[in-house]
Amino acid sequence: MATVFEKPIRELAHYSAPLLNQAGERIGQIDLEPTIFGYVPNVSLLHQVVTAQLAAARRGTQSTKTRAEVRGGGRKPYSQKGTGRARQGSTRAPHWVGGGVALGPKPRSYEQRTPKKMKRAALYHALSDRAESAAILIVDAFGYEAPKTKTGLAFLATAGVVGKRVLLVVDPFDYNLVRTFSNIPSVFLIDEAELNPYDVLCSDVVIFDRATLLGADEEAAEDTDDAALVGESEA
Repeated sequence: MATVFEKPIRELAHYSAPLLNQAGERIGQIDLEPTIFGYVPNVSLLHQVVTAQLAAARRGTQSTKTRAEVRGGGRKPYSQKGTGRARQGSTRAPHWVGGGVALGPKPRSYEQRTPKKMKRAALYHALSDRAESAAILIVDAFGYEAPKTKTGLAFLATAGVVGKRVLLVVDPFDYNLVRTFSNIPSVFLIDEAELNPYDVLCSDVVIFDRATLLGADEEAAEDTDDAALVGESEA
């Protein structure tokens, strides 16, 4: 019998996604792995991880000069006494025009520590949000013989995603696929190893090929317990 201190474990949802051929035509339906696409999105988890990701992208190179770094100010501007004015030791103090900056920004790192388990769980929750919105598409195999932008545009039109922000998860060594979609402004290509919650949430549609999806399923099978623990922390 469960006590009042035990949190009930939510059951994973089961979603499916359309299966397309290389021309963008629908040829079937494929079941999505619940341990990747079946979580109830945890908003606080996604916010923390995305915020940390955006913070880590900051260069942190802004810099101001202190009173010790600005040019001039080596001589005392006037006598200590007898002028009726406030005593001053340098013309490069922060309250002087041309003086240094007090407590100004210096080069620093904005990186926030985020555990690997939390990053992985946030990615699964972002993908689950897209699966819940029916925004996941699976391509059986692209297999383009030559890189042609016209082929990519035809695929998007047939798949019904023209005008949407498309995140295409690709193998970076598939030259023909990368070159086919690289000149289309609405398509953002990303290496399967660099898939992250921010890019998933910024896209309207996420497209995988079947080989990439099967590889992700195998990896998720090893991490199911860890991702579930983080994912249900505030669900």
